[in-house]
Amino acid sequence: MDGHDNEEHRAGDETSPGRGPAHRWTAWRPGHRLRRLGVVLALLAVTLGGIVVGTFAGGHVGTDIGPFRAELKLSPSLSGGTTVDIPPLGALLLDSHDGPAYLTVEVGALDQGRTEALIDDPASISRASQSAVQDVRDGVMRLGLRTLASAVLATLILAALVFRDVRRTAWAGGLALVITAGSLGVAASTLRPQAIEEPRYEGLLVNAPAIVGDARRIANDYTKYAEQLQRLVGNVSKLYTTVSALPVVQPSPGTTRVLHVSDMHLNPTGWQLIRTVVEQFGIDVVIDTGDMTDWGSEPEASFVGSIGLLKKPYVFIRGNHDSPRTAAAVAQQPNAIVLNNSITTVGGLTIAGIGDPRFTPDKETSPAGSGLTAAVADQVIGAGEQLAATIEKSPRKVDIALVHDPASAGPLSGTCPLVLSGHTHARQVSKLPEVPGKQPTTLMVEGSTGGAGLRGLEGEKPTPLTMTVLYFDQQKLLQAYDEITVGGTGQSQVNLERHVIRDPTKGDQVPVTPTPTRGPSESPSPGTTTLSPTATPTR
Repeated sequence: MDGHDNEEHRAGDETSPGRGPAHRWTAWRPGHRLRRLGVVLALLAVTLGGIVVGTFAGGHVGTDIGPFRAELKLSPSLSGGTTVDIPPLGALLLDSHDGPAYLTVEVGALDQGRTEALIDDPASISRASQSAVQDVRDGVMRLGLRTLASAVLATLILAALVFRDVRRTAWAGGLALVITAGSLGVAASTLRPQAIEEPRYEGLLVNAPAIVGDARRIANDYTKYAEQLQRLVGNVSKLYTTVSALPVVQPSPGTTRVLHVSDMHLNPTGWQLIRTVVEQFGIDVVIDTGDMTDWGSEPEASFVGSIGLLKKPYVFIRGNHDSPRTAAAVAQQPNAIVLNNSITTVGGLTIAGIGDPRFTPDKETSPAGSGLTAAVADQVIGAGEQLAATIEKSPRKVDIALVHDPASAGPLSGTCPLVLSGHTHARQVSKLPEVPGKQPTTLMVEGSTGGAGLRGLEGEKPTPLTMTVLYFDQQKLLQAYDEITVGGTGQSQVNLERHVIRDPTKGDQVPVTPTPTRGPSESPSPGTTTLSPTATPTR
């Protein structure tokens, strides 16, 4: 006890011959309790401050991962997670764990000697990849121990300076040990190795396939996770050692890669982006769900000339901004296939499609383009019904159905596993209401690959350019998809997010979205929704 306590004890001795009762009264006076509470709060504040200071000061270690020198850092966080920084390519963001600790892995410089060995001996890359998992594990263990020691030491120093009392300093050090070890324990107990299955990638688009890897090789358990990490290091090693000759991950046998684009609206930047993705992702088929032009005029027909440069099958359906003249110009391209209530097989996929029944280039003067009125609902739903009838009569099982307006998708539920559309300029993935006894159907609405054209500049922020890479397995079922988003006009941010479908036979686990039914849009029946050309559904 300090001097103040001793004075209180002496005062009790003078005022009462029986020390016991007076002493107990003194110990439990309100003022004394408040003082004890203040000491406890001060002790906690100093402990937490010491932990934070110690974590930032000492919560980092350097380690070798293959040929790289990497820096591992821990920082306080409410939600947890991991960031893998690969300068200058970008970063992988992983929802790897919960808890008050965030891990950052920054891949740094290459060791020149080891890099030369990689170039001279290709087997060195394999050996470096195999040791990568153990390298990371050892580095994380050293990081945890270093962070724990640094947090306790910083707390002891801070407590000694503040309290100048050995007992309170020891209490602060003990609390720091318990809190820091507990935080690291929470992070370790909530570790989700499978988080690497669905990373969110940010950085240079052209390097995304080399970093993320192939969809069919994504892990489902810890062993697979280790293999994925090995492959990640191997791919990055190759990328750095070959400098400009970036490696392209080859598709697994039987995988078909489809690029879904929509609503180009005469934006030439969209073609540049499509060409880059087709090349870097090894695309087999391109699917366009319409609105390639704005007015469907004859001069605009020249815009479709870039289709032939892709040298990949290009499946197209007409949107409400595309005229029959536009569709004819597309059909003249050597690699293009225009569907209008018809079916084709390309890249091993059987695809059915129908063009939009409307032609409304000017929504301001065309009543049919101003919203989903009863007459328009009959048109777009009728188109879906026509395509559904065509699919039902087909001797071949249809893998994908194409419509421009998602309002046409309702009648297609149960006819095929996947329906692709566009029109709304907002990306959306949902399930169509199931038909009893028939297969579930997923509806994927693409945003605008052309950033909505000039109208994309009307809002406060430009409309982003979007497209999606779809991965189909040997059974022609969707197993994964990459959502690619590029900042609109004047922006350069690139984002790639991978989604893995756990059970391809059941489709993606997404909400069911009711579809429009015939009738006046002003008084929709219960359980139905109406979509207008300007609707912006969210994922």
